Amino acid sequence: MATYLIGDLQGCDAPLARLLARIAFSPSRDTLYLLGDLVNRGPASAAVLRRLMGYGDAARCLLGNHDLSLLAVAHGHRAPHRNDTMDDILQAADRDAMLDWLRHRSLALQAHGILMVHGGVLPSWDAAQVLALAGEVESVLRGPGLTRFLANMWGNQPDHWDDALTGTDRLRVIVNALTRLRFCTPAGVMDLKASGGLDKAPRGMTAWFDVPGRRTADMPIAFGHWSTLGYLRRPDLIALDTGCVWGGCLSALRLSDDGQHELIQEQCEQAQAPGE
Repeated sequence: MATYLIGDLQGCDAPLARLLARIAFSPSRDTLYLLGDLVNRGPASAAVLRRLMGYGDAARCLLGNHDLSLLAVAHGHRAPHRNDTMDDILQAADRDAMLDWLRHRSLALQAHGILMVHGGVLPSWDAAQVLALAGEVESVLRGPGLTRFLANMWGNQPDHWDDALTGTDRLRVIVNALTRLRFCTPAGVMDLKASGGLDKAPRGMTAWFDVPGRRTADMPIAFGHWSTLGYLRRPDLIALDTGCVWGGCLSALRLSDDGQHELIQEQCEQAQAPGE
């Protein structure tokens, strides 16, 4: 029985198939934790979703910003981006089944002593709060308020957390932090535009995980979303977006009880121009 963390797929089903063959993955025995951005920009988003759906509870998937974008486009609340590659889902006979499955995924998970998100965590949040706030959004995604939420989901304001936030503003900050965050100020004010490496931090900001006093610093956090950061592993951090869709590789980390986790990577033949 093995457990793996896997970085951003973004519709790259062929590298995923090769990676799973290399590790001899068995859904009856092993568990995959996929860190979001399952779809978009790659060539086979529908194939990715069908594969993961077929694995049942053996594939535990987070939602990333591209997955939420798919839901917004499908419900008519967001125009497709010129670089989107989601038509194989939107035009599929089993479209409704795939979209329904997607909206029942999580925004945060905690397992094997690791907190998992797609984007980041604001410095004032502890692990319990991350899971509780993720649960607020998950309840809306799975409930009758889905379309109204999707219509108001995107936007860069408010740009920081306040416990007094309610309604759309509250949900938007949670979504932005958990799926889009890279840089923020020590007070947790988010920049949601910069996408470069650590040396490209906007003035007055730092990587969310390097903010002094971050309340989740005592627990390892695994995340994706940041392809220009690449693979990064340290005691409090596992970054696994290694830019598969941009011509990089797909990364999986096999977890072990002694902390000697094994990195397995599969090169991707896809070569899109880098982007969000």
